[in-house]
Amino acid sequence: MFVSLRKSYGQFITSGAQLALLIIGLQTESSLGWIACLALIALVSLFAWMSTLRRRRAITDTPTSRIASAAQGYVELLGKGRPLDSPPLLSHLTHLPCLWYRYQVEEKTNNKWETVSRGESEVPFIIDDGSGRCVVDVEGAEILTRHKETWTEGHYRNTEWKLLINDDVYALGDFKTLGGGSVDLDARQDMNDLLAEWKKDQPGLLKRFDLNGDGTIDMQEWGLARQAARREVARMHRDARNESDVHTLSCPRNGRHYLLSNLDPNKLARRYLLWASFHLMAFLASLGAIPWVLHRGF
Repeated sequence: MFVSLRKSYGQFITSGAQLALLIIGLQTESSLGWIACLALIALVSLFAWMSTLRRRRAITDTPTSRIASAAQGYVELLGKGRPLDSPPLLSHLTHLPCLWYRYQVEEKTNNKWETVSRGESEVPFIIDDGSGRCVVDVEGAEILTRHKETWTEGHYRNTEWKLLINDDVYALGDFKTLGGGSVDLDARQDMNDLLAEWKKDQPGLLKRFDLNGDGTIDMQEWGLARQAARREVARMHRDARNESDVHTLSCPRNGRHYLLSNLDPNKLARRYLLWASFHLMAFLASLGAIPWVLHRGF
């Protein structure tokens, strides 16, 4: 079973809220309390159904792109996970090389587990699909992983989730290419900026372009300075365009789903469909139960 580690309003949390509301309803002795609980269950279920269905549609409706030829914007990527740096990131509890981790430490007090420490890594990693490499920013991502370890040490229970090096990583997010041919260059503005910099260094400007030695830059000499600046800007632009492109994936600003996972996307889509069906049935059942409670009047 996979575990959602972000988006507290996801299907696992909301199904827990539904169960808690049902338990409260069973303990109440008034029909008004029952109706309130059923109405809240219906509201939570409706929200969870829409949220889960939106996740499934994001997976099924977005075609897989190759990193080297991906369009700018919202894309789906699939490739091997590689560390961005060397040595690689180490997980917090088990100290294993990984791409990303989250941990939680709980202490048993009065027969209840209470969280005493938790955290997760924020280090970017790379997806490599053979056609190119993409730097992945984990901030804001919902991360689903099959790697989960839980163990106890005395009165403490430790849990750690990880994405491991060389995992097949599936990703949905905002794709951008920086540098190289994608750079938006303005030759006229860059030339004006360069000339403005040269003007600040009057001794250097006179040394380069005051050909008649009269201590000023006349129109002809200024024309030569503009030609030199134009050549310098053209050279800098050539160098910029010859630099390698850097592909990045990050959280979309328009609120679309940002997902990172080492699970098969087809299985993810099927499980989201099952959860969507469960929440829809819970919504319909809770609405249908309200007239029954009103009729029984307990």
